[in-house]
Amino acid sequence: MRVPLSWLREYVDLPATETGRDVQAKLISAGLEVETVEQLGHDLKGPLVVGQVLTIEELEGFKKPIRFCTVDVGQANGTGEPQEIVCGARNFAVGDKVVVVLPGAVLPGNFAIAARKTYGKTSHGMICSGDELGMGDDGSHGIIVLPQETEVGKDAIELLELVDEVLDIAVTANRGDCLSIRGVARETAIAYGLPLRDPALLDVPGPNAFGYPVQVSDPVGCDRFTARTVTGLSPEARSPIWLQRRLQKVGMRPISLAVDVTNYVMMEVGQPLHAYDRTLVQGTIGVRRAAEGEKLVTLDGVERTLHTEDLVITDERGPIGLAGVMGGANTEIADHAESEGTTDVVIEAAHFDAVSIARTARRHKLSSEASKRFERGVDPQASSAAAQRTVDLLTLLAGGTAEAGVTEVIAPSAPHTIAVPADHPDKVAGVVYGRETVVRRLQEIGCDVYGQDELIVTVPSWRPDLGEGNDLAEEVIRLEGYENLPSTLPKPPSGRGLTHRQRLHRRVGRALAGAGYVEAPNYPFVGEQVFDQLGLDADDPARRVVRLTNPLNDEEPALRTSLLPGLLAALRRNDGRGSHDLALFETGLVFLPREEQGVAGQLPVDRRPTAEEIAAIDAVLPEQPRHVAAVLAGAREQAGWWGKGRPADWADAVEAARAVAAEAGAELIVRKGQYGPWHPGRCAELVVVADGTERVVGHAGELHPRVLKALGLPARTSAMELDLDVLEKVGDDTPRAPGISTFPVATQDVALVVDAYVPHADVEAALREGAGELLEAIRLFDVYENAEQLGDGRKSLAYALRFRAGDRTLTVDEASAARDAAVALAGERTGAVLRG
Repeated sequence: MRVPLSWLREYVDLPATETGRDVQAKLISAGLEVETVEQLGHDLKGPLVVGQVLTIEELEGFKKPIRFCTVDVGQANGTGEPQEIVCGARNFAVGDKVVVVLPGAVLPGNFAIAARKTYGKTSHGMICSGDELGMGDDGSHGIIVLPQETEVGKDAIELLELVDEVLDIAVTANRGDCLSIRGVARETAIAYGLPLRDPALLDVPGPNAFGYPVQVSDPVGCDRFTARTVTGLSPEARSPIWLQRRLQKVGMRPISLAVDVTNYVMMEVGQPLHAYDRTLVQGTIGVRRAAEGEKLVTLDGVERTLHTEDLVITDERGPIGLAGVMGGANTEIADHAESEGTTDVVIEAAHFDAVSIARTARRHKLSSEASKRFERGVDPQASSAAAQRTVDLLTLLAGGTAEAGVTEVIAPSAPHTIAVPADHPDKVAGVVYGRETVVRRLQEIGCDVYGQDELIVTVPSWRPDLGEGNDLAEEVIRLEGYENLPSTLPKPPSGRGLTHRQRLHRRVGRALAGAGYVEAPNYPFVGEQVFDQLGLDADDPARRVVRLTNPLNDEEPALRTSLLPGLLAALRRNDGRGSHDLALFETGLVFLPREEQGVAGQLPVDRRPTAEEIAAIDAVLPEQPRHVAAVLAGAREQAGWWGKGRPADWADAVEAARAVAAEAGAELIVRKGQYGPWHPGRCAELVVVADGTERVVGHAGELHPRVLKALGLPARTSAMELDLDVLEKVGDDTPRAPGISTFPVATQDVALVVDAYVPHADVEAALREGAGELLEAIRLFDVYENAEQLGDGRKSLAYALRFRAGDRTLTVDEASAARDAAVALAGERTGAVLRG
């Protein structure tokens, strides 16, 4: 909500020395979030005056139309002679009053004005548009044309109210009253301890039988509807400058007098209004729910198919407006013109159900200034005053006549009262305010308060957010000042640190960061089309997702079942921005729907839920295991004087998985696999043994070229993903000191020739098992392929075997026997033979 300080001063007599910054500090102390204070015209320097166009000469021979004008600026230029100005705009004519900036002036943006030669003429100044003065667009998309009655030579800075301060307030969802000058003025008056001149305190005639006929069929959706009629409006009447400028300062564009007045009153009082062209409304105005299949063309020109829960305004033809959101095009107010335009209007000031309006606005993706206010709460008692204010302005500015008929349809309702102990705010804040302070603060916000120890508080109509005693306590505390609350640091019990799970997650993060990976957390939302891009089978369990009822993004309506979509998207973004050597990781939850879907019950708020109630909630929530994933692309080792460097490949992804498993203390079995997005020949299946059975906990390797193309990823991108919760379950991360033997190691190297399709992991597993207990370590140090020496489809794998006994020095025969046993078992299982 943008609040001009000049407008605010109309309702609160602020000290003349108070600046926007001072008011900002006061309102922030009172609990309003004033984000910025915009200094309008602070860099503007005159002379800026009103001029009248005397002559216009069209200059020929240029790429765009150029006009050479003479303009009467009175005595503002010191000579009284016409000012010669070159201008390219074409929305003004001879005799029009315009805004002229003279040499020596400075416009917003430090744009200094001086006489200069252009297009073969000397221009002594400039004829200004609204954008050039920092006013914004006034709808003309060109030069400002002033009313004919404006005095030539008058100071335009004062006329156009170009110097002002505007407070930009981020209004929270519960403070709909502050989406108006009236509401902010009330808070300002309280903060300064000054009286408020309430713009809604008007003499309003009572309802009678002569008003425009209205039929409300849904009193729950619309509990108050006021209708007033004004006739004889001048079609050529325009909004005065002061009204246009106030609308521009609050961020609205002037349109036409009738529309501008309704917008002005809405910003002033907080009550959204709508004006119908009376000649276009046929019969009784009605309020009801839409029928199935009904359509309405709204003021934005879009035809909308209505929902049966939408609240609509109707006449004999059907819907003429989407209640509380936007009017219909079939009763639109016509803009002013010489011979046509709206002369008779029906003014609607109604109060609609907040939930209904919020759902309609979201259903049609149509947020308006009106819906923004209705869904946050509008003062129902202000509707008749807002209608009267609109009538007064229309009759004053457009020469209209207010008809005597007044229509008010009101559903009976009682004011909301709250019983609260007088010391309740004291208990909430931990500060003794006392009954007098509590009563005074509640009365300041408009409450009627009775009682001594037990207060009976009647909530004002403009504060629907005050529903219980804690809300009243909050009002007292914020007005007394949050900064005045004493601060006490919490004292946690001793002996409690991070949980085992938290420590594991931190160790995993440190290990991957130490290996050169950068953590890249992502949003947990995905679109289901990503599973096709990843090449998952139609029956893959990862395709079963939890869908959100109200997603932040319609293109990502589901919760992730894998961390890879988010990480790969992050890698693609960074690669597209010039960072080609990438290694990213993330640890986070994935969401797996349960086989049996249930509905969660509502937990109580007046007590702590029982263990059974919490368990019932947990039983219907999706399973949420924590995963860890990493992706790589580009160079893994940079080239330099030390060598050629090395590109990242599938082996780095496997090594990242091994590092994670090592931190969890789990033994990770790596073997050939094939799954989803990974290349079938470069994919490792990651397995652990849990409760005596093997369990696949993830995959690692190089992604398939089809996946790279579908996702726009760099060539040879590799990735890994692991179920961290399973690793934690099977692992034993108890710190163990390394054992240092006093006996020497015996090293034996073997080179085995196998078929090219045989995985190294199978050969290593056979060697490890065949070597027995004497084997301390095994390492693959060479892979060799040469058809001439080895034959077609064959490869050589060279391993270094380290043997050691804990109680003696091994003999050569013992080490050789262990090596031969290992080679024999490898030959039996994989067909490996010693390389000659």
